[in-house]
Amino acid sequence: MNEHAAPSLYPLRVEGELDGPLSRWLWLVKWILVIPHFIVLVFLWIAFVVLTVVAFFAILFTGGYPRALFDFNVGVLRWSWRVVFYSYSALGTDRYPPFTLADVPDYPARLEVAYPQSLSRGLVLVKWWLLALPHYLIVAVFAGGAWAGFNAANDDWAWTSGGGLIGLLVLIAGVVLLFTGRYPRSIFDFVMGMNRWVYRVAAYATLMTDKYPPFRLDMGGQESAPDPARADAISPKPAPGPA
Repeated sequence: MNEHAAPSLYPLRVEGELDGPLSRWLWLVKWILVIPHFIVLVFLWIAFVVLTVVAFFAILFTGGYPRALFDFNVGVLRWSWRVVFYSYSALGTDRYPPFTLADVPDYPARLEVAYPQSLSRGLVLVKWWLLALPHYLIVAVFAGGAWAGFNAANDDWAWTSGGGLIGLLVLIAGVVLLFTGRYPRSIFDFVMGMNRWVYRVAAYATLMTDKYPPFRLDMGGQESAPDPARADAISPKPAPGPA
């Protein structure tokens, strides 16, 4: 666990464990190996788009995100995260991703989103395009053309893979892995922080939460669990008792 990570209070948790030992050369052909996943994900993301539109109107009129739709869309994000963690958004494991929307506890990449009991009817009208705009600009640098987000050109949501600063650093890590057999931990931690940022924005923009994504990199593979007993200030030491 990253000892320097602040406790995560965001409703979405993205975690990834740098698996090992990693093959020096397998990453060169993973683009072929993940083709079956990408074929399935095309249809899953089409369903994701449709269900997000349905959820938009449900939130607008009832203030709630239908639980069945929410669980399905979280499953799509979870499936996508496992695939890109295996491939070119992290290269964090050589274990082939499972074909499932469900959580797989023993897989090195995991994603969870806390279900919102209620959502703002007013925010649903503006958060996915206006309020999230500053984050879109940052995510464009991190992920380039490879992110789950709003495409203003064709008014839909899409997921692709590769590009941006994430892709560049993962490529560097792959080359280092190829020649040394080692994945630089500092690169992995930084890549995880950027991926975490991207998915937080995706969850916010797809109406899964009203909590605005923080402008920070929470680096490292694991997110710290919220500690309700954590104080904002250091308490004074108790007075020494009688000898």
